[in-house]
Amino acid sequence: MSDELYDIDALAWSEQQAALLRRVARGERVNDADWPHIIEEIEDVGQSQLRACRSLLRQALIHLLKIAGWPDCESVPHWRGEARRFLFDARDAFAPSMRQRLDLADLYGDALSAVADEVIDGRPPPALPADCPFTLDDLLRRPPDFAALEAKLRAAAT
Repeated sequence: MSDELYDIDALAWSEQQAALLRRVARGERVNDADWPHIIEEIEDVGQSQLRACRSLLRQALIHLLKIAGWPDCESVPHWRGEARRFLFDARDAFAPSMRQRLDLADLYGDALSAVADEVIDGRPPPALPADCPFTLDDLLRRPPDFAALEAKLRAAAT
């Protein structure tokens, strides 16, 4: 059952394993499981979710920067759609314990680096804000408010 649960619902599996660990911590002999690997896997599940959330936020920021850098480009609707999907997925991947582990300034810096050498429609990006104008709540809002996000980028660029 545990293997099947791991394959279909990693969150439920990790909760189940944590419950087993609590029983062991109380002195109960649960089974002869390889506890060091179970503990490592439980930690890896959380780290994987955190990496996924970071990646989705970074991708959304890249697309928002492209929209700001090339607002007249015919790809803007596509970038907006991609950013929307990344933000939806980031919101789904986000857990409250991630708040203090998500360095938005670092993610924004990565996004800036990603678009710094882009040339779209024969133009490099204009000067984009060096500092992230968004809060995590701005990015995780349901639904994303693209008008507000784009306005924050424009205001920070001036």
